Amino acid sequence: MGSRASSLLRDEEIDDIKKETGFSHSQITRLYSRFTSLDKGENGTLSREDFQRIPELAINPLGDRIINAFFPENEDQVNFRGFMRTLAHFRPIEDGDKNKSPQLPEPLNSRNNKLLFAFRLYDLDKDDKISREELLQVLRMMVGVNISDEQLGSIADRTIQEADQDGDYSISFMEFQKVLEKVDVEQKMSIRFLH
Repeated sequence: MGSRASSLLRDEEIDDIKKETGFSHSQITRLYSRFTSLDKGENGTLSREDFQRIPELAINPLGDRIINAFFPENEDQVNFRGFMRTLAHFRPIEDGDKNKSPQLPEPLNSRNNKLLFAFRLYDLDKDDKISREELLQVLRMMVGVNISDEQLGSIADRTIQEADQDGDYSISFMEFQKVLEKVDVEQKMSIRFLH
């Protein structure tokens, strides 16, 4: 099956995807095989429904937010290259990635890009800030009905109070980065099956 997957992808496509995402040739062909198995319409793209069939996303409380991250604004289909670009945020950072030339674009799996990806999961209205309401919505998605609204409100208030440095009662990306500076984001936002 791997040879069939690689035969459907042209070598120059694989090379371009390798450069852009940092995935190896074998990872790309394996993920292409997975992509084509998810492509129930067999049209070279995935729909939101295709993603919803993935058991890990179906049970993840943030599954819909993660699925939305795969789709460009106002699009309802994603092609293989777009799929790979989003997955690249979850690629573990390797020693070679850390020593890249400053002239090259920042890798999609850099700490900064991983944090930006996570930040966007919370920034529901895409205004570059996480408001109390957005934080409450995401917390509700994660904990369901296991915590009262009062407790959730208390968690949201405390989180914003600790993160908000400019007093606007929201969390900017810079504040988000600061709060997570001691968290091993590289480890927490990695998919190990990619090795």
